[in-house]
Amino acid sequence: MKDYKRIINRKDVPAHIAIIMDGNGRWAKKKSLPRSEGHRRGAEIIEPLMDAAIDLGIRIVSLYAFSTENWSRPSTEILSLWKLLDHFFNAKLDSIKSKGIRVEHSGILKRLPALSIQAIRNAVKETRENRTLVLNFCLNYGGRQDIVQAVNRWLERRGTGEKMTMRKLERHLFTAGLPSVDLVIRTGGEYRVSNFLVWQIAYAELFFTDVLWPDFRPAHLYQAIYEYQQRERRFGGL
Repeated sequence: MKDYKRIINRKDVPAHIAIIMDGNGRWAKKKSLPRSEGHRRGAEIIEPLMDAAIDLGIRIVSLYAFSTENWSRPSTEILSLWKLLDHFFNAKLDSIKSKGIRVEHSGILKRLPALSIQAIRNAVKETRENRTLVLNFCLNYGGRQDIVQAVNRWLERRGTGEKMTMRKLERHLFTAGLPSVDLVIRTGGEYRVSNFLVWQIAYAELFFTDVLWPDFRPAHLYQAIYEYQQRERRFGGL
């Protein structure tokens, strides 16, 4: 692999990267390990990638950690995911705080286990003053559901005769206050966005890789950013 870290233009890095972390289960299956081990190894990838993002000056990273469709998975796997989430925040919160990372959450909390809700809310509270990087965990998140709930929130508050605008809708999305996504990275060899931030990625560049998430390294992140920099972003213009 090329030394992409050396050749990327640090003055042209995407401000907001969204990552679909796919392939944990297939990674575990290839190694004859339980799926829970794939998720555990996948969680270990997050911190070194955040270090790389901070080094590059990336402002926001959104991680697709659990979709609204993932509830159809076996209950034992779902339970192991919540336990892993709780462990991640308990084990990594001090490190996250020391690096100036601000944790955000996009999605519906109410269906999650009480301990997981507490862990997420505590991480958001404890890091709210941090400014180095926003780490946005998309948990129990769906892009279409995000738009529907945003419209319903606006309807509850709209004035007589008031009409919806794009700006108004964006103020009611889970990602309110965050800029649109510049680059979407999907690991695991699939070529779709799977209901992830469908409003926010309207003009994002897409990078797909066959690398399974537990094998994804900072070098792959640098490669994705390099390829992003080779594209001309016209946003509908010439």
